[in-house]
Amino acid sequence: MNEKVTVTFEVTVTFFKPMSKLIAIVGTTGVGKTSLARALAGAADLALGLEQHAERPFQSLFKNESHYALANQIDYLLLHAEQERELRSGNRPGLVDGGLDQDFHGFTRLFHARGYLSPAEFDLCRRFYTFARATLPLPDLIIHLRAPAAVIRDRLSQRERINIASAEDSALIERYLTDWLHDVDGKKVLRFDSGSLSSDYHEILPELRQSIENL
Repeated sequence: MNEKVTVTFEVTVTFFKPMSKLIAIVGTTGVGKTSLARALAGAADLALGLEQHAERPFQSLFKNESHYALANQIDYLLLHAEQERELRSGNRPGLVDGGLDQDFHGFTRLFHARGYLSPAEFDLCRRFYTFARATLPLPDLIIHLRAPAAVIRDRLSQRERINIASAEDSALIERYLTDWLHDVDGKKVLRFDSGSLSSDYHEILPELRQSIENL
């Protein structure tokens, strides 16, 4: 005698929240990234992640003693990875000042070139950056700021915060960032000369808002 057997399967479906968009402002030291980040975050209602120089535990130590370079760079790379993950999980598009890619391709490469990071220490930073970027997508929009050397020199001379990189380092940082951006989809990159813009960036805010809305 055949018996009818009913088998019930329980299926659990998990819906994943889509990641929020992320915008990064990159450029050499003194080019005006933080000023633009504050202006754009207010104009476009963006969640803002700044570099937090005053709060970083190794920044002032590195300024005075170069052997803190590795600790400083690992701290910054970790900070930026944490910021990206938090901003991506939020309800608004996120905006970072500098960010993970800038800190590796710009500053980590600079400190290696200047002898502050040994080849092994640089490779450790590279491994961390590569691992972090593999778990997080590139920013959806990259705003690349540039300015003439004289403008950057003048801005850095007026800064009150700690400057690890000097005006003389700016050309090298810019070269490293340009090398990196060469391999990034050009549709993701907007370029501006901050030396010709007002301090509140009102000339480019409408264009940037529109670009963010179109993401």
